[in-house]
Amino acid sequence: MKLIRADKDLHVFHLGKKEKQLLLAVLDRYPLIPSAHQPLTQSVASGQAETDQRLLDEALAELRRENKRQLKSLLSDPRRWHDTETGCRVTLSSADVEWLLQVLNDVRVGSWIILGAPEKDL
Repeated sequence: MKLIRADKDLHVFHLGKKEKQLLLAVLDRYPLIPSAHQPLTQSVASGQAETDQRLLDEALAELRRENKRQLKSLLSDPRRWHDTETGCRVTLSSADVEWLLQVLNDVRVGSWIILGAPEKDL
């Protein structure tokens, strides 16, 4: 993915054909972080802590649903994606870039968790 142009609030990126396929394959995995992976607290659960944890889980589930909906909308918006001979160009706002990085980070961290959260050997 190569940044072609960055104006005030718009960024235009070029993706080769293979890069686009890979990006779409990665984004198709979202969300990947397990829903029960983010505990509210590590201390012994009380009645209130269980309620609070349930509320957190529900809020995160709603956020994931909204992100999935927004991702589908972004990927299917023909005004953003323009095919070229070597791949395509995609136009994103600054907010879209930030949001897309968060979605990609979810996939990255989720993959790491699925692999057993391995530590890098130093």
